[in-house]
Amino acid sequence: MILITGASSGLGAALASLYNADGIQLSITGRSKQRLAQVAGKMQGKVQVKPAELCDPVSVSALLDSLQQIPDTVIHCAGSGYFGPIEEQAPDEINSLIENNLTATIFLLRELVRRYRNHKVNVVIVMSTAAQAAKAGESTYCAVKWAVRGLVESVRLELKGCSMKLIAVYPGGMATDFWKTSGADQDTSTFMPAEEAATMLKHALTSTERGYISDITINRS
Repeated sequence: MILITGASSGLGAALASLYNADGIQLSITGRSKQRLAQVAGKMQGKVQVKPAELCDPVSVSALLDSLQQIPDTVIHCAGSGYFGPIEEQAPDEINSLIENNLTATIFLLRELVRRYRNHKVNVVIVMSTAAQAAKAGESTYCAVKWAVRGLVESVRLELKGCSMKLIAVYPGGMATDFWKTSGADQDTSTFMPAEEAATMLKHALTSTERGYISDITINRS
């Protein structure tokens, strides 16, 4: 079974569609039950729709309690963007950015490790190429993504010798609804469709008995 966060749109929804086409048992989560239901309504078979607020540790715990089995893979796609010159960014938007990207990832990873560190669970944390290089106009966005990368690399050390594996994903620009709420006036005509990025990621996540790809960068042409 695969659990996908941020599955109501973008990369999360695209991945859910691909895995569903393969007949994989899915649980999808996001904030909006209605939007999740719309995504699930386009799929075949039974897809578990589980709304959750990942910035709330109680909600994260309830989400994992509701799963019918231990997931083989958790793909964490949930997050948001906020851009602009640092002096023009609003404090409340900065706080929301931190909560949606960093706090949510900390609470989710904390609970996953607490429960499943000794199980063969692959936890895939989708970040951004903004976690690899500084970008003007994306200061706070880069800051939270760099923080998430530090979290992943640190927890990896804590999991040394455990069955759980952390996989870091760094996608480049995708043409999704992400940009509509980011505050950026961005031309996405040359960006990857979410479906294209999802296809590449799904292939890269295929593991063997003795090996897996731990870090994945998906660059746009």
